[in-house]
Amino acid sequence: MNIARDRITAGVLAGGRGRRLGGVDKGWYRLDGQPLITRTLARVAPQCAAAVISANRSLARYRALGHRVVPDDGGDFDGPLAGIAALLQAAATPYVLIVPVDTPALPLDLAARLGAALHASADLAVASCAGRTQPLHALLRRELLADLEAARADGVRAVHAWHRRLTCVSVAWPDCDAFANVNAEADARVIAARL
Repeated sequence: MNIARDRITAGVLAGGRGRRLGGVDKGWYRLDGQPLITRTLARVAPQCAAAVISANRSLARYRALGHRVVPDDGGDFDGPLAGIAALLQAAATPYVLIVPVDTPALPLDLAARLGAALHASADLAVASCAGRTQPLHALLRRELLADLEAARADGVRAVHAWHRRLTCVSVAWPDCDAFANVNAEADARVIAARL
């Protein structure tokens, strides 16, 4: 089904530890001179009605970008599910496009393609490439918040484990470079050479 842009909030996950990058806040890691958060917002915000950032440090700095910022409820690097819960809670639209802050080349048609694939009986649409699911690149119904909280209460900590409880539609992408993420300096060099 086609989901209008004004019914989707972009939810940016910016709460990781950045251990392999020396513990830096990944959103502020500079790739070719530009912070990852700036690159991510430039690609995803035009696809949606609004953008919300989930973070657990540098909150004032993120707010200065002009978007709503919410702390994940773990407050102590509690993992992506805590960030997703915070984003679903904060969204004012029926759909949330979840993306991580560290994929600087994410598709400019991510919301449109996932929205076109999401049918009435599915809970979410998730990107995939070369047979590999990209669980942090997904369009979710905001109403999944209650199920997510129940899953977390049951001890679920991995995004893919939560997705297994749901009805998912997988959307294949031909270009896997769109989902390449910056986890280490070596990743940054490879991705910067392609941008």
